[in-house]
Amino acid sequence: MKYGNYRRRMLVAVVSIGLGVFLLAWNAVGEEAVTEAPTLSPLATQGPKPAPITPPSNEEIFQAIERGVDFLLDVQMKHGAWGSAQRTKHLNIYAPVPGSHRAFRTAVTSLTLQALIESCEHFEGERREKIEAAIDRGQQWLLAHAGTLRRAEPEAIYNIWGHSFAIHAISLLHGRAAGNEPLQAQLMELAKYQVDRLRRYQSINGGWAYYDMVAHTRRPSSSSISFTTATVLIAIKKAEQLGVTFPDERIQQAIASIHRQRYPDFAYAYGEYLALNPRYGINRPAGSLGRSQACNLALRMVGDTKVTDEVLKTWLNRLYARNGWLSIGRKYPVPHESFFGVAGYFYYYGHFYAAMCIEELPVEERPHHQGHLAHILIPLQEKDGSWWDFPLYNYHQQYGTAMAVSSLIRCLNQ
Repeated sequence: MKYGNYRRRMLVAVVSIGLGVFLLAWNAVGEEAVTEAPTLSPLATQGPKPAPITPPSNEEIFQAIERGVDFLLDVQMKHGAWGSAQRTKHLNIYAPVPGSHRAFRTAVTSLTLQALIESCEHFEGERREKIEAAIDRGQQWLLAHAGTLRRAEPEAIYNIWGHSFAIHAISLLHGRAAGNEPLQAQLMELAKYQVDRLRRYQSINGGWAYYDMVAHTRRPSSSSISFTTATVLIAIKKAEQLGVTFPDERIQQAIASIHRQRYPDFAYAYGEYLALNPRYGINRPAGSLGRSQACNLALRMVGDTKVTDEVLKTWLNRLYARNGWLSIGRKYPVPHESFFGVAGYFYYYGHFYAAMCIEELPVEERPHHQGHLAHILIPLQEKDGSWWDFPLYNYHQQYGTAMAVSSLIRCLNQ
């Protein structure tokens, strides 16, 4: 027995020493990795270049913005929000009532508020007064309703979009309320609520999704979706600028989820459930055109040094040069029925985050990208001043216009 105990003690000691050596070596490797320059695949900075264009003038861009803003002012509802469950068609996406529509309305109202706040400084006189009044009404609706937004039912988690885009609007409204401490305090509490709900509804494998088709657990069990996770991470970084924190270990889980979905050429899988099918159409570069911009931006914002300026420019140029793959799916009534599994609702979403990627580049390198982005968006404006890409009840013109206006504002040469 004594010999046996001795052997066990020696075995424990050897294992402990070995584990200690392993951990020291691991830490050393980790420290060395931090100091090394990131290694990129050559595919990360290789891609098509767009054909030369005559970029729209500032005047042409502003005229499009003006028409878009007028449309948004005209369609604001009496209670202050934008969008409704009306204008249904025979084919509608799964949207259990009422929670799904509360999520859609919160997201669309928030995007519209962002567009109006960002555009307001470019106007003066009566039109500016109308914009300010519309923002005030939208803000009141957001304060009254965004603080109760939650999951519609076990399967539908559309509220993720509402929480994320609400943070965009709240951050701008908070700045607009400078000097009004009670209002800023209200907005801070509203931001905290959105962040807490995003924490609650983070999937167990690290990212975020808009469905839980698996176990319907309290913390969703669904596969993380790359661009949904990116949308949330970008919102969380905006919340941090207000002083609203998010658990760092949860952020690291989300980053790891997107990394697992990233391919060497910086195309991103639609979701983790498809990550091991890299050549599946929707995962290929043409299928990722509407996702890579948001994913690249999110990872860049959380400190991923692999998302270099060259990577951003490569994917921006790919977006312009291969825009047809996204555009073919625009206005298709069935999600993912176009080539490479593209859904219509990728369109303005992709350009919205592309405009934010442009802001990450050095000032002297932006005009090329601003010109190409505006050159794509302006001709797509409808006769009534709106933009839309996917028929979604009575939300599509509002969110499409809001995203296009925010994108075009970033195309103006200051």
